[in-house]
Amino acid sequence: MALPLDDINAAAAREKSIRHGHPSTLHLWWARRPLAAARAVIFAQMVNDPGFEIGAGFRRGVNKKEAEIKREKLFDIIRDLVKWENTNNEEVLNRARAAIRESWRETCELNKKHPQAAELFNPEKLPAFHDPFAGGGAIPLEAQRLGLESYASDLNPVAVMINKAMIEIPPKFAGQAPVGPLVPGDHQPDLHEDWSGAKGLAEDVRRYGHWMREEAFKRIGHLYPKVLITEAMAADREDLKAYVGEELAVIAWIWARTVKSPNPAFSHVDVPLASSFVLSSKREKQVWIEPVISGDKYKFKVRTGEYPKEIKNGTKAARGANFTCLMSDAAIPGGYIKSEGLSGRIGHTLMAVALEGNRERVFLSPTLEMEELATSASPSWAPSALIPEDKRSMFTPLYGLKTFGNLFSARQLVAINTFSELVREARNKVLGDFENSQNLQSLPYNSSQYADAISVYLSFIVDRVIDRHSTIATWDSSPTKLQLRNTFARQAIPMTWDYGEGNPFCSSSGTFGSSIDWVTKAILKLPAQGNGTAVQANGQTQDISHLKVVSTDPPYYDNIGYADLSDFFYIWMRRSLKSSFPALFSTMVILKAEELVANPYRQGGKDRAEKFFLDGMTEAMHNMAEKAHPSFPVSIYYAFKQSETKEKGTASTGWETFLEAVLRAGFSIVGTWPMRTEMGNRMIGSGTNALASSIVLVCQKRETTAESISRRQFQRQLREEMPLAMEAMIGGTEGASPIAPVDLAQSAIGPGMAIFSRYESVLNQDGTKMSVHDALILINRAISEYLDPDSGSFDPDTLFCDSWFAEYGWSEGPFGQADTLARAKGTAVNGVVEAGVLESGGGKVRLLKWQEYATSWDPKQDHRVPVWQACHQLILILNQRGETDAGALLARMPELGEPIRQLAYHLYTLCERKKWAEEARAYNELIGSWHNIVAASQEVGVRDQQHTMNF
Repeated sequence: MALPLDDINAAAAREKSIRHGHPSTLHLWWARRPLAAARAVIFAQMVNDPGFEIGAGFRRGVNKKEAEIKREKLFDIIRDLVKWENTNNEEVLNRARAAIRESWRETCELNKKHPQAAELFNPEKLPAFHDPFAGGGAIPLEAQRLGLESYASDLNPVAVMINKAMIEIPPKFAGQAPVGPLVPGDHQPDLHEDWSGAKGLAEDVRRYGHWMREEAFKRIGHLYPKVLITEAMAADREDLKAYVGEELAVIAWIWARTVKSPNPAFSHVDVPLASSFVLSSKREKQVWIEPVISGDKYKFKVRTGEYPKEIKNGTKAARGANFTCLMSDAAIPGGYIKSEGLSGRIGHTLMAVALEGNRERVFLSPTLEMEELATSASPSWAPSALIPEDKRSMFTPLYGLKTFGNLFSARQLVAINTFSELVREARNKVLGDFENSQNLQSLPYNSSQYADAISVYLSFIVDRVIDRHSTIATWDSSPTKLQLRNTFARQAIPMTWDYGEGNPFCSSSGTFGSSIDWVTKAILKLPAQGNGTAVQANGQTQDISHLKVVSTDPPYYDNIGYADLSDFFYIWMRRSLKSSFPALFSTMVILKAEELVANPYRQGGKDRAEKFFLDGMTEAMHNMAEKAHPSFPVSIYYAFKQSETKEKGTASTGWETFLEAVLRAGFSIVGTWPMRTEMGNRMIGSGTNALASSIVLVCQKRETTAESISRRQFQRQLREEMPLAMEAMIGGTEGASPIAPVDLAQSAIGPGMAIFSRYESVLNQDGTKMSVHDALILINRAISEYLDPDSGSFDPDTLFCDSWFAEYGWSEGPFGQADTLARAKGTAVNGVVEAGVLESGGGKVRLLKWQEYATSWDPKQDHRVPVWQACHQLILILNQRGETDAGALLARMPELGEPIRQLAYHLYTLCERKKWAEEARAYNELIGSWHNIVAASQEVGVRDQQHTMNF
């Protein structure tokens, strides 16, 4: 069935701003699908479209008008289903579950004579669900929420643990009352306290988490002392005077890495590599670090007030590892820093201390005692596992930080070791408390299983702390933050030069106490009903998909290896959980050889990496095609992480290789749903060419009787079928949404691949099979032909403007060339000038930008209205006055609505290919607002009709 994409995308966009209670806050994962998108896809996958259908021995569905009514009811369910506030709204969820069961009973009725009807089509039992590449767990979680028995599998142990925490543990212990001792200050629960769902589980995580924090402070609190504000400190600091005599908790000690100065005169001095000396950029409360140099020594002094311009960049000279010597202004190039790092000569120096004030941050200059306290910490253990030397994502080995232990300060290692040990101790406490408080005979689980469950969430709390407590975590001086960033600000372990060493016992973000809060709130939002299972399994060989509904977000072609990134958490999780989950944590680090990504550094070059991915993904897809329940399509997400839109259209090695694997596996593509499924905090470098959209491929096993066709027949079918598909995408179907221009080039590939994939093969003239690459070229050509104004019924002025714009944009060009082009298009330069869209003079010609158009323009009063002009006038009014006024303008030229929309799509595609981002945005925004503009224009039309009626 079609989908109301606007509603799904709006819900997914809103979900990006949801923090507390969102399942993503349980544990970091690097690319999650929004719950709204996952929920909508599974629902649409499970529910029959109401349209009429004739199959093998059956007829089903209703006529077109009735089908539209029923379809709109299903759309209404989806619109309610995707809203964040309805995540656990049982009334909304029950409507969706009822629609799924109704469709399933209909399917069973139609197949009651099937030879395997008893096994495949039991109307009283829905098929179970499986995601073989479960990752962060959004898809199996939403399947469980919709009433399906949910299975999640992944090769990565960290992903398996996340899925256990989301779909396996909560329903298993649903209704369990807490057994842990009350937190001091809590009231005694009522005898009839509501511990339904995961409430008791979350409460025990809170209680034992609090015990861990207090116990840790007893053991290592001396490493995190408060700071007494003295008269001497406040002598030249007006902001400190209110705190004299008070002890303030440290939020973070802010350090800079150091190297020996490359200047021979100062070669004995460890100079700072500071990317900034700014501590707070709040306009009224700027705070900064002043380096004070005395001879061959320096110290840091915290200052308040407006900071000098040069303070912003610290000692950084340029992008990357390029700095300036604080003592001599000598250049410190990246090569020198790498050499020093690889020789073990990178050190660190304390620059400032951030404290908790009265609803504000207070900053102090460092003292020798503070630095000595930090270096006095002596960790009992440090991870010795090597950081993979993947230069795409793992940058610290280049500078000598080669082990995971190198990513932490001594004090951080002491703290994390303490927390990890306390997870094991807390588990033993749970064992005793559980056995002392339960009638064990009546429960389907034992004390050991419950203790294991609690320890999983406690280890997640520790992992949240670890993410903020490494020497990769930097201080965020922006006005609304003033806190530590997390280690994984992007999908990599970068090299950082200055960093914040946080206090896990204070009340700022990223501390142990705040992490308890994040994790418990996320647990409370989990469904905690039905059954869920999460296991470690290879997608290429797993048997779990057998007769199950399958939806998955598989690895992308050249994605950064999550196994590499996950080791950061795995090595600590293993210390806490190995005794509870020995099979999952049997190795020192995560095994990486079978991870299904094209990784040239691991697989011996680009060609071998591509073959590894194609063969492995084909095997995994074939496994799904063979095992999935035959009554349901398989839905597969593909995000265009490395796509490029070129002159030939949308293409990328990753996309082509992925499609090749899907088709080689025996799937045919029967539908595509373009969605904005990338979370806004998706951690990938901002320099990459990444779109915030995915295509969900709706696949079915290809018929064994599928035939082959010729290249010419394929091209003919593209010409016949693509225009209808494109029109549906651009115009939207009843209740469904039009595709935004930013997504069109990628989304329109779907219908073309649906034609290509329905056949066993498409044969070239020499009898060879057409490749996916060649098929995509022909599909992109069909898309371009549809969008080309020359192929439509556009007026001559618009055809001229389009061709001129493609050559010169908004720049000037020679009159002679414009005159020749105008004649070829059946118009004249003077006529286009008269239309008000072109400027001519001095032998030059220039298209007017839409910002230069007159806001008072009225198409009813203009005798020459090219579609070009109408389109850009709409853009002007939309930007200056909004959708309602744009709708009023459209109401005065309704006959131009469709041509305007088609031209906007075409111009967006043109601008995108030429990398004209600003110009492209205007056309994308027009289409994004199109439904509302049309609705506003129709409302104006109704009002105008009412005004003319004679009452």
